[in-house]
Amino acid sequence: MSSRRRRRGGGGHGEDGHDERWLVSYADMVTVLMITFIVLFAMSSVDAQKFEKLRNSLATGFGQTEVGKVDTATGTVVRAEDAGKDAEGFSELALARKEAEKLLALKAAMEKGLGAKGLARNVELTIDQRGLSVRLVGAQTFFLADRPELTARAAQVIDVVGPVIRASRLEVSVEGHAAHGVTAYPSTWELSGARAIGVLRRLVEHDGVARGKVGAVAYGSARQVTDDSTEELMERNRRVDIVILSDQPEKVRAFIPDALKAIAVERKR
Repeated sequence: MSSRRRRRGGGGHGEDGHDERWLVSYADMVTVLMITFIVLFAMSSVDAQKFEKLRNSLATGFGQTEVGKVDTATGTVVRAEDAGKDAEGFSELALARKEAEKLLALKAAMEKGLGAKGLARNVELTIDQRGLSVRLVGAQTFFLADRPELTARAAQVIDVVGPVIRASRLEVSVEGHAAHGVTAYPSTWELSGARAIGVLRRLVEHDGVARGKVGAVAYGSARQVTDDSTEELMERNRRVDIVILSDQPEKVRAFIPDALKAIAVERKR
């Protein structure tokens, strides 16, 4: 009878066999211990601030603790319509934000210099997809009617923004404009071109802007910002725009306005 029992338990698992199933459980236990020590080691150098954000986020997600809105975002703000885009889209947003911050820094430096010398009046600084525009507005301030020569105030303004432009090492487009009407020149094209060249020469010859970085454009009266119904409105069309051009590709520059809005919102907080 006993011999039958021993035969039924054959295959190495009976009284005379070698049962090694305990090795599986032992190996599992060793693996768990190793993972535990690895996790403990990793946690020993954890960033306390990030860990606290993670703890609150997990607690809120599982409904264990009500901590309100948890904001762990520190990168680029993505518009709702851009959610789900590929990585290239996100990199363009990040580059646009950096470009916007760079242009804002240039703008702030110019505003500080102009303000310190009382020259901010009649100078408009704006940022858009092209870059940073410095608009010299007003015939009586920067140019006399039908004349291309810079006034003393115009030269002072250019000498403030010139060093900032030179340090940026960006391309510059000097764009001349003129009001409608009869001029001493054959057309408003020549007058606006002469004004742009006068600003360009001041930037290059007096303020050290590299010759290869700057060019002049004449728009004549083709790009009016107001109508010419009054003398005051006409003065806004007698202007020169100094445009510091962004060096980013067009697909990045397209996001600059959104980046500027995001930065403005963050600065108000």
